Amino acid sequence: MKIVMIGTGYVGLISGLCFAEFGFQVTCVDKNKEHTDMLKQRKMPIYEPGLDNLFYKHYFKTKKLKLSNDLKKSIYNANVVFITVGTPSRRIVGDADLKSVYKVTNEIADNIKKYCLIVIKSTVPVGTSKKIKKILEKKLQKNQFDVASNPEFLSEGSAIEDFIRPSRVVIGVESKKAEKLLKNLYRPLYLTKTPIITTTIETAEIIKYASNSFLATKITFINEVANLCEKVGANIQDVSKAMGLDERIGSKFLHVGPGYGGSCFPKDVKAFAVTGKKYRTKMSIIEAVSNSNLQRPKDIAK
Repeated sequence: MKIVMIGTGYVGLISGLCFAEFGFQVTCVDKNKEHTDMLKQRKMPIYEPGLDNLFYKHYFKTKKLKLSNDLKKSIYNANVVFITVGTPSRRIVGDADLKSVYKVTNEIADNIKKYCLIVIKSTVPVGTSKKIKKILEKKLQKNQFDVASNPEFLSEGSAIEDFIRPSRVVIGVESKKAEKLLKNLYRPLYLTKTPIITTTIETAEIIKYASNSFLATKITFINEVANLCEKVGANIQDVSKAMGLDERIGSKFLHVGPGYGGSCFPKDVKAFAVTGKKYRTKMSIIEAVSNSNLQRPKDIAK
């Protein structure tokens, strides 16, 4: 089976290498030639434990990973194409900027010659996959493709481990054929009895945002409790430790700090809140989490 990853950023590169580790032939495509040339010189764009060794193993030794700047040539005989391009926040509105996703979709539609499964691994708001399907339907026959959602749950610093030994794999599909293809890709995980959650595409899209927003909520919650502890003379470290010992709560993401940051949580929480407004559904907790996180650095500065 031939896999194509469109995008060699954090998600695309790590996912591509891990699928190569599973034994598949993978091509990572990026329009930025300078970026792929750096990779060919073993200059990793990000730091992840084990990334350099895994790249050396599958690009130079097993040859299971290829790099390309030619999307048309790369997807010609592809069985599965993953979209892993970035979806940053739009500055004023706060929702996800999907220009790159739709641009890549149009390029895929122009170059597919046989049946191909198009998988959205980029973090996108609910309903995006439906729009992608409509774009494809304008240029392709319905029997030429399927669309699926396969959100990633990679944490910085443990991304390779998260992919190879995940807590769960979520696949959102509309056909048995698409489900079978994706389950075949993740077959090595059956040996470790990894839960494979098969659901609708819309459900898979929401699972990603709901997961990140809930973790962000835990961070914001403990920071607000820390503010109260400072006022009354309580020890926040003891509070978070005691809370974390409750199995229903868990200790992860209960560490006091300047708030959540990084490339995912801020944009995903904002986009989730905007999605609620779009569908006229109150997301008051999510909105409060975002506002509180913006206030946190100011509180620390005081």
